[in-house]
Amino acid sequence: MTPDPHTDDDEIVSWWGLVIEGYLATQDVLMGEISTRFGLAPASFDILLRLLRSPEHRMPMTRLATEAALSSGGFTKVADRMAAADLIRRVPSPDDRRVTFAALTDHGVDVAQRARAAGAEILRRIVLEPLGNDAAKLASAMRTLRAVNGS
Repeated sequence: MTPDPHTDDDEIVSWWGLVIEGYLATQDVLMGEISTRFGLAPASFDILLRLLRSPEHRMPMTRLATEAALSSGGFTKVADRMAAADLIRRVPSPDDRRVTFAALTDHGVDVAQRARAAGAEILRRIVLEPLGNDAAKLASAMRTLRAVNGS
């Protein structure tokens, strides 16, 4: 589908504003419920999900910080809180002493699995129910924007 080159400036800027506002409102509901149910901050929830999907439920800490879009210092604070809550542990790499992995503990795996299931249930209610089949179109559109504009 060819974009309309005559789309009004205000209209296209408004469309983008609606995308941002819709995302923020939806994220607030999702993370509010995850926080209430599991006591997880958004960064901790994100890190748990990333580790749950990773081989052996572990990932180099520097890569995890980058993927979670956290500064080194910000990630260290989150990782310290997660380690204190027995969600992750730091594991030195057997191959490279410069590398430390963040790895889920058994408790972390349990919490991550339950939080992922709750997150999916919440998203079914707050995204799939209102959007129906358009949810897949939205995801496809966002995937395209990520590919064209970022990493």
